[in-house]
Amino acid sequence: MRTRRPSRLRILTALPTLLLTSFTALGASPAAAAPATPVTASALPDGLALTPPMGFNNWNATGCDINEQMIRDTADIFVSSGLKDAGYEYVNIDDCWAEPQRDPVTGRYVAHHERFPSGIKALADYVHGKGLKLGIYTSAGTETCARTMPGSLDHEELDAQTFADWGVDYLKYDNCHNQGRPAVERYTKMRDALKKTGRPIVYSICEWGQNKPWEWGKDVGHLWRTTGDITDSWTSVVSLFKQNAPLAPYAGPGHWNDPDMLEVGNGGMTDREYRSHFSLWSIMAAPLLIGSDLRKATPRTMEILRNREVIAVDQDALGVQGRVLRDAGGRWVLVKPLANGDVAVALFNETEETATFEVTAAELGLPKRPAYVVRDLWAHRSFESAGTFSASVPAHGTVMYRIKPGARNWWRQPPLPEYGLSLAAPAAGIPGTITPAGRPFTADLTVTNRGRAPMLAVRHTIDAPDGWKAEPLGRTSTSVLRPGRRFATRFRITPPAGLAPGGHELTGTLAYRSAAGSRVRSVATEELIVPERVPSGASNLGDVRWAVARNGLGPVERNTSVGGARPGDGRPMSINGKVYGTGLGTHAPAELIFYLDRACSSLSTDVGIDDERDPRPDPAQGTATFQIWADGTKTADSGVRTWRDDAVHLEGDLRGASYLRIVTDGGPDGFRWDRGDWAAPTLTCGQ
Repeated sequence: MRTRRPSRLRILTALPTLLLTSFTALGASPAAAAPATPVTASALPDGLALTPPMGFNNWNATGCDINEQMIRDTADIFVSSGLKDAGYEYVNIDDCWAEPQRDPVTGRYVAHHERFPSGIKALADYVHGKGLKLGIYTSAGTETCARTMPGSLDHEELDAQTFADWGVDYLKYDNCHNQGRPAVERYTKMRDALKKTGRPIVYSICEWGQNKPWEWGKDVGHLWRTTGDITDSWTSVVSLFKQNAPLAPYAGPGHWNDPDMLEVGNGGMTDREYRSHFSLWSIMAAPLLIGSDLRKATPRTMEILRNREVIAVDQDALGVQGRVLRDAGGRWVLVKPLANGDVAVALFNETEETATFEVTAAELGLPKRPAYVVRDLWAHRSFESAGTFSASVPAHGTVMYRIKPGARNWWRQPPLPEYGLSLAAPAAGIPGTITPAGRPFTADLTVTNRGRAPMLAVRHTIDAPDGWKAEPLGRTSTSVLRPGRRFATRFRITPPAGLAPGGHELTGTLAYRSAAGSRVRSVATEELIVPERVPSGASNLGDVRWAVARNGLGPVERNTSVGGARPGDGRPMSINGKVYGTGLGTHAPAELIFYLDRACSSLSTDVGIDDERDPRPDPAQGTATFQIWADGTKTADSGVRTWRDDAVHLEGDLRGASYLRIVTDGGPDGFRWDRGDWAAPTLTCGQ
């Protein structure tokens, strides 16, 4: 079991001064670092959650499909895989762990007889025996969110004591079926009940950010949800990041902003996107609660979750949430001061194309030095920089640096390379990663020396899949690359004709030597997609294979609506009462790209908001626009459609286009409940 050193308490006592000093040095106003908190009651026992909690919660991966064996297995994996040594300690059970009714005599919760036959106390003992801690779940309402078990509203003292008697170490307290009673009242009542037990229990306020818990939660719980639920999609991660990032001044040791659990490893995103997810949560000092089934975790998933250098940024004792220094067109720079005087920086590329951006020592408030030591936290390598910390970041990627000012041995490190692989886009809005068989394309490898010393024996190479041709169109090497100078090589890449559709990896490699003698090898990769050409004749687009699909909630569904985050959970498509048997179910923001090879003439479809929507009567919810694009030209636009509207018919002219792109975009109310149907879509192509 992890213990906290007494020095952490001294840090906590000095926190206000530390926060003010750190944020002022980084350009923040002192007023932003000291938000007012209207609740003045005493907080839960101090000394808990001095760094953001780390652990596991089953809900994202399994929902109600939970049992005690999974919890035991997860605890075992924590130990055997090195997750425990990396800092993960809480093994948390979410909804559905109890019987539907309380004990008729004692009124206490009863563990579900089939899912948890040994009881929660025995499970807690097992987890504690592994040197870990057990967490549990209920709601500040009459029922939990899954409606499988009672909530704790008006049973707070009894339930808190039950949890304490069982040896529970963490409580996630949800917000469902709350009878409309004030949030502060309900959550404070459970805080007092937990405190009364005398057992140290980390208290997670899960009221979804509805009542601005960051303004009152510091004196009530140890962490509070700032957002709605996360889903396993890129859109969800970016949306929650944008909601949580502005709340940096409210976080600190013992009180954290919580943008919800991790989705790393659940399969809805790429490994690059999962690395960005993990990086953003870490620099925001968010709780790191694994939300995937560790019994099925791939080596790449475990590599992300066990990155101790990134975890160290999240768990830094100073307890400052990283703040947004700059956001220009989806190119984000976030900065986080660390307890030892280092500064962590995240360069996050929200966009669909490789982007180069930078931050300087002056912008970070670092003292002026001849050079700085920069640690790349994903490459696990140190470099020296003259004071510009930049990177070529691929689409949806994040580079994380830890910068040490004043290191006297900076010259021992190789110069920092700003290095990247970029692909030419075949048309506006079409990513260069789509590479039809037999069609050559170009790839650029570019390096800029951001160090103080020169790079020596610089060389670019590219590794294409077997059977592909890669020809350099210029010099691939240079003997010296001086500070601030750039060296680029363009390659012509040709996939073989007749190549089967699928994914292929293209790898660029930079090799160079430093003046101090060290040899460096940096790698940049792109996942290429060989698309399938659409069939001839008239086809239901709902049955055609796409090259790329992105969806705001869960996967795009074929011939049904989008139900939720899980595949295959939709219903027959219905727009204002009219039912359709074929089509594509999307949820804004969504985008699908099909390879036409200039062989198609038109797309004909009905579009509108699906009738599957929030049952609560909110007339503002459910708006979207629908667009058809032929290469870079928009050929049809529905305008804003609401859930009250009948379907509207679109005809898109595709003559001469290599690519079809259909877009479902959120309306003026955002994209909540924006299930957009492309109903009865007929794609007409020549013979």
